[in-house]
Amino acid sequence: MPVITFKYQDLKDLGIDMEKDELINTLPMMASDIEDYDDEEIKVEFFPNRPDNLSVEGVARSFKGFLGLETGIPKYEIVPSGEKVTVSPEVAEIRPFIKFAKIENVDFSGDKIKYIMDFQENLHWVIGRDRKKVAIGVHNADVISGPYKYIATPKDENAFVALEMEEEMTPGEILTQHKKGEKYAHLIDKFDKYPLILDKDNQVLSMPPIINGELTKLTEDTKNIIVDVTGTDEIAVTQALDILCASFAEVGGQVKSMEVEYEDRTVISPDFTPKVKTVHVDLTNELIGGTDLSPEDIKKLLEKARFDANILNENELEVFIPPYRVDILHEVDIVENITIQYHINAVEAKLPDITTVANEHNWFKSEKTIRELMVGLGFQEIMSLMLTSEESQYEKMNAEEIDHVQVSKPITISGTMIRTSLLNSLMEFLEDNKHQDLPQKIFEIGDVLYMDESKENKTKSAKKLAGMICHSSANFTEIKSTVSSVLSNLGYTMEISNSTNGSFIPGRAADVIGESKSGKVVGFFGEISPEVIRNFELEYPVTAFEIEFKL
Repeated sequence: MPVITFKYQDLKDLGIDMEKDELINTLPMMASDIEDYDDEEIKVEFFPNRPDNLSVEGVARSFKGFLGLETGIPKYEIVPSGEKVTVSPEVAEIRPFIKFAKIENVDFSGDKIKYIMDFQENLHWVIGRDRKKVAIGVHNADVISGPYKYIATPKDENAFVALEMEEEMTPGEILTQHKKGEKYAHLIDKFDKYPLILDKDNQVLSMPPIINGELTKLTEDTKNIIVDVTGTDEIAVTQALDILCASFAEVGGQVKSMEVEYEDRTVISPDFTPKVKTVHVDLTNELIGGTDLSPEDIKKLLEKARFDANILNENELEVFIPPYRVDILHEVDIVENITIQYHINAVEAKLPDITTVANEHNWFKSEKTIRELMVGLGFQEIMSLMLTSEESQYEKMNAEEIDHVQVSKPITISGTMIRTSLLNSLMEFLEDNKHQDLPQKIFEIGDVLYMDESKENKTKSAKKLAGMICHSSANFTEIKSTVSSVLSNLGYTMEISNSTNGSFIPGRAADVIGESKSGKVVGFFGEISPEVIRNFELEYPVTAFEIEFKL
């Protein structure tokens, strides 16, 4: 999870005058975790659903509410800057959305440049999916002037000096010769043109989502900045800009809006108009448990959470939510904030008033049989998380990407989706255990999740069994024999046909269908392709199978 580091003095400068021991005891009450601390600074971990707390300014804002020093929505004034940005239609297929803001009277003395860079990178992880969804640029506004342009340029035109470089490079050269370009090239290198942000004199501010220009590099003397946020998801772009602007406004920065002119519309950003939701008194007391909070009590707690609220009647309150609180999606999220301000430790624990008799689910009885069978065939069981990433699940496995459940605010880049297959987890296990003796024979029994529009929650889960063999002479015959043994011992017939699965060597893979009185299984098996083996940095042949139980 994202960790931020700040000095105790930083909080004192922002109005939180609290002794170290008291601070360390209080922070966890605000849904955070203390990672480490010494006599000067502290490292705090916040859940990724609160990206507004990933800066010391955001922490101070929340802290002031929690302590009752300041309550209600912070009043940040936004005035028009009069500056515009025009968006070329050519960027629509590359990185279509962009929002701008100008912020004056900023303070970058001391460690503040480092803090804003850390904040920016944390937002890249939490909201931006490591820049795939959102990328942020912060620029010295005193060395550039508008109107600005967001364009798509050929890879060998519009050369500029990239950040921390001395010589001009073309966009194409940056992707192959700059360390940031090499790291993030995969986000745009499939296109014929690359995005650039230019000022009125065609000076380059940024090549999103790769690198800023050296021209607009921040220094301690910088007083006015331009913030650009580009991305593939307009909601995420808006959220990132709002969070950044609110953080600067918290310490006296004057936020000024800018006009972004698309071919068919004009957008003014940022917009700090609060969202409005309703919270119910009875639901609040029910979810917290053991409380009898009145509408007036709930109103005060909401204001401590830095919301505004109006009492509509004895059971309803109208809640005004600041735009930087991107975690509020449902009424229960509001109740969570009420609970935090009430103090979770003050909630009395009680046993539910229910009596039940438990029985083991039939699937788990079957799972025991499968586990014993696989162990009997010489396989060792592994267990992995259902969270994975598109890179591991599809790109490295050379598999066709299908509709899948994405994590809206992933903790890490390796946990951005819910898996639809078990094979990449087995490959990752082999990669992590290359130092172990061969042969290696591993298996996993686990759940996967598919999109299904016919279901109430738009998803359906499935049970799968996957196995993998790695040694110098692993081959198709061996894995076919394994699958045949598994299915026959479980009471299934087996029919195979040619497979076009991209994870396997063509002609050395098969699809399989098994049927029995209890149900049906479908799957595939074969020899993993050399390309996939290299993607996971393995050195020996690998064979694998995966079957899905149609319960």
